[in-house]
Amino acid sequence: MGIKTALPAAELGLYSLVLSGALAYAGRGLLEASQDGAHRKAFRESVRPGWEYIGRKMSGFVTGTFDLQEVLFHGGSSFTVLRCTSFALESCAHPDRHYSLADLLKYNFYLPFFFFGPIMTFDRFHAQVSQVEPVRREGELWHIRAQAGLSVVAIMAVDIFFHFFYILTIPSDLKFANRLPDSALAGLAYSNLVYDWVKAAVLFGVVNTVACLDHLDPPQPPKCITALYVFAETHFDRGINDWLCKYVYNHIGGEHSAVIPELAATVATFAITTLWLGPCDIVYLWSFLNCFGLNFELWMQKLAEWGPLARIEASLSVQMSRRVRALFGAMNFWAIIMYNLVSLNSLKFTELVARRLLLTGFPQTTLSILFVTYCGVQLVKERERTLALEEEQKQDKEKPE
Repeated sequence: MGIKTALPAAELGLYSLVLSGALAYAGRGLLEASQDGAHRKAFRESVRPGWEYIGRKMSGFVTGTFDLQEVLFHGGSSFTVLRCTSFALESCAHPDRHYSLADLLKYNFYLPFFFFGPIMTFDRFHAQVSQVEPVRREGELWHIRAQAGLSVVAIMAVDIFFHFFYILTIPSDLKFANRLPDSALAGLAYSNLVYDWVKAAVLFGVVNTVACLDHLDPPQPPKCITALYVFAETHFDRGINDWLCKYVYNHIGGEHSAVIPELAATVATFAITTLWLGPCDIVYLWSFLNCFGLNFELWMQKLAEWGPLARIEASLSVQMSRRVRALFGAMNFWAIIMYNLVSLNSLKFTELVARRLLLTGFPQTTLSILFVTYCGVQLVKERERTLALEEEQKQDKEKPE
């Protein structure tokens, strides 16, 4: 089934209507819950500001407010580990290039990237800073200004959002969260991941704006969580993802088409990630779940290529094949949310969401949320189809006559 497979406009319109209505309904439930909870004493005491630091220390996933000095120390130290490792590996891979101590110091202590990233592999950073006469692309300054403006708008939007929606506070009160309607609870779980993505996108957007002024091409902000329905594309830091892929995942897994090499690649990748984040129970669980998700996708892909199933899919129209795959993508989307909610919020809150949506809410809530998610995945696929066609047209125009 090709990415360019189109669906009828009326069908896509229905998907948009269903998704918009569901988001509005869940949002109303969250707003009412936030207003009701604002009068609870325990609720008021645990209200957390929207832009508080929720980070990862070397002792594992940590939630809370830290002293600025502690935040900067742990951020700088953890990213220094990755940068020095990249420098060492590139030096071993290319001994003829004779990298110097000055190159390492320049790479590690570049201030915009030092404390919180994004991480650039040493070969990319060195190639960019070594340009004799860097030249800006046409429209690049306009893009930098637009990125800076977008970051400011995002900060203001989040502040306004947190004035009305207490999405970080409600999960800390499980008794209160358990009284939420199923739709609002699902929206709460989804909004927690969206918030983490927005925070990362804004942080890297600001840093990248400064780096672009220095003629660097830094890693882009992470892909929006709303557009993620495949584990292989799931990451909240594109720089760390590129680092792991270059030195571990792709190095061991090759083309990622064989089961055993893929298993070895994912285990090695998440083992290193666990060491970097800091071994603890929640990190072990998060690593195991995401490692399993990556491998399970490959197993399902191999199963779909198996003779009988491959023949069944071949007998379907390309539109029906896209619908079937979108259904599996919808289930994958919620697996991604649940697996990462463990680390971004808490295990108890994740258990509450899973129990309500899969057990006590079955079948009505489960199937309703699955259908809404299916509509969202189809709209994401349509966006991917549009971008693929635009890229193809662009390449056609660039071809010589």
